[in-house]
Parts: sequence; C-alpha cells; structure tokens
Amino acid sequence: DRKRSSDIVRLIINEDRLVPAAVARVAGELARGVDVLAATLASGGSVLLLGAGTSGRLAVLEAAECPPTFNTSPRQIRAVIAGGKHSVFRAKEGAEDESALGKKAAATVRAGDTVIGVAASGVTPFVRAALAEAKRRGAATILVTSNGRPKGRHADIVIAPLVGPEVVTGSTRLKAGTAAKLVLNALTTGAMIKIGKVYDHWMVDLKPTSRKLRLRGERIVADLGRVSPARARALFRASGGSVKTAVVMARKGLSFAQAREHLARTGGALRRALK
Repeated sequence: DRKRSSDIVRLIINEDRLVPAAVARVAGELARGVDVLAATLASGGSVLLLGAGTSGRLAVLEAAECPPTFNTSPRQIRAVIAGGKHSVFRAKEGAEDESALGKKAAATVRAGDTVIGVAASGVTPFVRAALAEAKRRGAATILVTSNGRPKGRHADIVIAPLVGPEVVTGSTRLKAGTAAKLVLNALTTGAMIKIGKVYDHWMVDLKPTSRKLRLRGERIVADLGRVSPARARALFRASGGSVKTAVVMARKGLSFAQAREHLARTGGALRRALK
C-alpha cells in the first residue's frame, strides 16, 4: 500500500506470469480430463460445472460460451453457481458453505455424465457436497483447484495448478481465478476438438446467432470449401447456417440433403466426411 501505481501494476503482472507455467505443470491431468469430457459428450452425456463466488462465475462463463462457439445444447453443458443466478452479479456470502445446496445441484446427474467442481481452496462445502453426490450417482467427477492437497476423495481427477500466494493474500479471484479459467478453457475446447467440433483451427460447428458469427461461418465455408465468398454465402444459407454441411456441399458437389446424410454416416466428423 506504500507503492506507486506503476509498481503495484508491475507486481501484479509479474505474479500473473507465473500462472501459465503452473497450468502447464498439470498438463497430464488436463489431458485426462479432456478425454473424460469427450467420452461423456460423445456418448450423449452432459457436463455440469459448478462453484461458488469467482469459481462459480467462471463455471457459468465457460458453460455460456459453448453454445455459440460449438453449437452445444443447453442440456449438454450446464453450470450452477452457489446462491443461484443472482450470485453471478452480486456476491452472496455464505452460499459456499451450503452443503445441502451443493448436493441438490448434482441431484439430476446420472451415470455417463461428468461434473466439474471449481474451488480454489479445494474445501468449499458446496462444491465438495456436489462432487460427492455426483460420484454417488455414478457420474465422473473432476475438481479444479489451486490446493495441492484438497480434502475428500470425491474427485476422479484433481487438476491443481499451484500458483502460490496472491498479491492480496487470500484473494483467489486473482492468480487462482486466472488459472481456473485457463484450465476450463483447455478442458472444454480440448473435448470439443476431440468430438469433431473443430477442423484444424476452425470452429466448424459454430451457431450463427449474430452477424459476427454468420460472417465467420461464411469465411470458413469459403476457405474450407474452396469457393468464392459469394458462393460460400449461398451455400451457408442453403445449409441452414451449418458450416460442416455447407463445406461438404462445396467440396463433394452434394445437395443439402445428401450432404447432411453423408455427414451423419461419418458421425458428424468433417475430416472423415471430406475423405
């Protein structure tokens, strides 16, 4: 509190630089988590992310980004924050201690689903209770934490990037929060890649719910379909806004119905459909 603003900012940035290295050290656990999520989604299961406070907001953010980016349904990727929806915008102190609410949050999961609990401390009662209930119901469980020795044995996989003390002691919205965001990004994106939602680096299963996404879809069709922008636009419209279908139409010379049928035979995997 005696430092100049420039020194405070430099201190925070220097601490933040430690986060990617900490996440890299748990790459093995992350890869295991990706495989679990991919298997869950490929078999028709759902993924539930949950947490309290900052961890819960990160869970909500991750779930909210999946439908437009990967065209997932709200049932496939869900999130619950301790204290309910209003806790996204205003902290509800004490909600993290409600074990009963954690158990209730996981009451709809079943075998074949995956539950991801996010808790910087690794001991949040809401998250621990949710993971315990999910495990009891036969779901796969993953804990994302910054505690190398979390209590309980309710997680099949523990992903624990150790980021060290925060600039403001105990304020885990800082490095621990950043680490959790990186972990969640890798888990969901990795799983989506594994189940065919990405071709090379293209998001070929995007949902064109905005002008930006519609134009992006048209550009992808032009590049992968090897057609002009005008032709890509026409194909994208004819496909009902499906990048994969439009690309198959362009590359294989198929009608909309034929392209959809061809994709279905390959399990929706664009790479296989283009062979």
